[in-house]
Amino acid sequence: MAFFLEALFGGLMAGMLYSLVALGFVLIFKASGVFNFAQGAMVLFAALAMARFSEWIPGWLGIEDKFLGNLIAFVLAAVLMYVLAWLIERWVLRHLVNQEGVTLLMATLGITYFLDGLGQTIFGSAIYKIDVGMPKEPVFLLESVFPGGILISLEDVYAACIAALLVVVLSLFFQKTVPVVRCVR
Repeated sequence: MAFFLEALFGGLMAGMLYSLVALGFVLIFKASGVFNFAQGAMVLFAALAMARFSEWIPGWLGIEDKFLGNLIAFVLAAVLMYVLAWLIERWVLRHLVNQEGVTLLMATLGITYFLDGLGQTIFGSAIYKIDVGMPKEPVFLLESVFPGGILISLEDVYAACIAALLVVVLSLFFQKTVPVVRCVR
């Protein structure tokens, strides 16, 4: 039973993070009527940028504080993604307004492959680690109920809580703001 609960909690926590990506797909589809396959590649590109910037920034600026280095890396990655998204919209998607869905789908698939290659070209294809300062040590829960307890990663718990908070904030935002009409293709 303890293994089942460990797997259940681990799956729920990973699912919370995947819910953010799924929420991005839904928001894009509801706003534009197009299922944008490039959104996943943009998440990957942003993660690569954040990982590399968090590695490069302390060396460039001589910063010892991990939080400050990660904060600067996050801001730089966000600015990079804003510029990249703006360029993709201006150079590709804007010219495809009022096109068939298949054309838009193929364009987003092309953007996906382009971003995958660009990210590996700029940032490399090695495995990166982002240390945001959250505790990495797992904790044992319910030791009195199960022999050995249930092993839970605190980092996963914090990430799942942040994801849940973001989903709640976004939900409240859409409930409390004026409804927006979907873009016309």
